[in-house]
Amino acid sequence: MTELSIGEVVDRSGVAEGTLRMWERRHNFPAPERLPSGHRRYSERDVELIRRVAAERAGGVSLTVAIERAERDAAMPVRSIYASLRSARPELEPRTLPKRLILALSRAIEDESLARAERPLLFASFQLERYYRQEQARWCELAEGAELTLAFADFEQLRVLPNAPTEVPVDRGHPLTREWAIVCDAPGYSVCLAGWEPPASPSTPVRERCFESIWSVEPEIVREAARNCAAIAAVQSPELVAGVRAQLDAEAPAPAREQLRLAAAITNRTLSYLP
Repeated sequence: MTELSIGEVVDRSGVAEGTLRMWERRHNFPAPERLPSGHRRYSERDVELIRRVAAERAGGVSLTVAIERAERDAAMPVRSIYASLRSARPELEPRTLPKRLILALSRAIEDESLARAERPLLFASFQLERYYRQEQARWCELAEGAELTLAFADFEQLRVLPNAPTEVPVDRGHPLTREWAIVCDAPGYSVCLAGWEPPASPSTPVRERCFESIWSVEPEIVREAARNCAAIAAVQSPELVAGVRAQLDAEAPAPAREQLRLAAAITNRTLSYLP
């Protein structure tokens, strides 16, 4: 609905009226509707885009690039880490893995991140808050040396904490409440794991939880997964990822022999976690 006045948009976005008029005049952004009287009327979507642009500008991004990013993200919203990777990378062949193997693989990725990664961007989907609380101490340790750490779950509210992952809430109907994911994007260390838990069938006997999963150490694929995570977080608050946008938008490094060693190291650690 386009019912907000420019004064209300100023109050909600924190962007001055003169700045909004300048953006509109020079960049045709935002593009409010006009009443017969000539007064501008904005929508809630306009407010969200303005907030995103303001956050990008605070991170040092040019106005032109900030507007392009905000409009691009709004046009192609990301809601699923797993589905986005599968759609963009059909060559990634999924495997159905039991929870115990997914957990062992996640532990291995976390261990290698602590051992190798310098100032990584870390993202993880825990599905439910109670699952995150079980791993909170470990993830606080991971967050200490990270550039950014975001945890997705059905938290009651957004919480930004010092030396701890930022808790990003997703509602119970969000695709991430059925996804297990961990993404670590750092110079010389790139790895991502994403899994989707199919709903149980009433006719299927009770068994161990399983996830249709993909994982990769290819920097380009990991960077794409990190961008998807950042896009999901930006819906909650653009400021969360504004400071790392330049890093996310940069071209991922070419695969190196170190990545092959990383794959072997993660595999060996995974095996050591299995009974």
